Amino acid sequence: MSAVNTGVVLARRPQGRVTTDCFRLVERPVPEPGPGDVLVRHLYLSVDPYLRGRMDAAFALEEVVPVRVVGQVTASRNPCWAEGDLVWGFGGWQEWSLVRPSAEAVGIDERLWPVDPANGPIAWAISALGMPGLTAWVGTFDLGRPQPGETVFVSAAAGAVGSLVGQFARLAGARAVGSAGSADKVAHCVDVLGYDAAFDYRTCADQRALVAALRDACPSGIDVYFDNVGGPTLEAALRCLNDGARVPVCGMISRYEETSDPGVKGLINLLAKRATMTGFSIYDHLHRLPAWLPRMAELVRSGKVVYHQETWQGIDSVPEAFVSMLAGGNLGKRVVQVGDDPTLPG
Repeated sequence: MSAVNTGVVLARRPQGRVTTDCFRLVERPVPEPGPGDVLVRHLYLSVDPYLRGRMDAAFALEEVVPVRVVGQVTASRNPCWAEGDLVWGFGGWQEWSLVRPSAEAVGIDERLWPVDPANGPIAWAISALGMPGLTAWVGTFDLGRPQPGETVFVSAAAGAVGSLVGQFARLAGARAVGSAGSADKVAHCVDVLGYDAAFDYRTCADQRALVAALRDACPSGIDVYFDNVGGPTLEAALRCLNDGARVPVCGMISRYEETSDPGVKGLINLLAKRATMTGFSIYDHLHRLPAWLPRMAELVRSGKVVYHQETWQGIDSVPEAFVSMLAGGNLGKRVVQVGDDPTLPG
């Protein structure tokens, strides 16, 4: 066992746009498990847009940034877990974590969940077969409730969550339309994910052009808008809603790095169209993971749902992986591999 646990801490709070110098690599001793503890060697670390919003106040300075991880138990003094078990939990941007888990734990950082390689690549436990996948499912089916023939519009349509929402909409018999930030991402949405239409919002010179692009892609209006970005895209979508439209709000990445709140224009359309707009957090739905996972795994195995995941290498790549993801550099989900995956050949 390595005697050093290398991690990434928040060195200073971002002022607007986050940069790599907001973080710092630290080396600390690998913790020793006590009674009831489980020592987990991390294999994959998640990088997610929502982390940016929590860096303004929620995360402590000089502490490892808490994120979802996939790992392997290397030592256990807990009867629920054995050495060699594959797990996922909240272990942070570091190479090792010490957890005292129990099924009754209230804090999410006190829980471990098993990872079954039979369901797919183990790194998907923190993406398609984990919280991002469940987020897309809850937002689409519980809140969006798409019906056959309706139009579902998804922003960040090639991202970790959005890339699933469009496919779920199609499974429901709806028409799926997406916006993304490059020609390659638009092509991925249509050619790989099966979106009926998609457009590059970066080619829209102003708000009027964005509304025009949206109306061109959604000539029958929008019945469900799955919002991942907020900002101008949300304002444009509000102007194109149909009567009774549903707007699940998953994220607002376009606003995470702003130092002031400019508000949202066009909210009157919720009233005019008798539409509903609902923010939600997947933390309120984690109890559904065990029952949902087999269903989602079967959709992936059958090829009815496809997923793209990028893998960066090494703990020292975490800051750049995160910063470039916020700038739209990712396609699908991005993770960082920091340990040898025992399920892969070689």
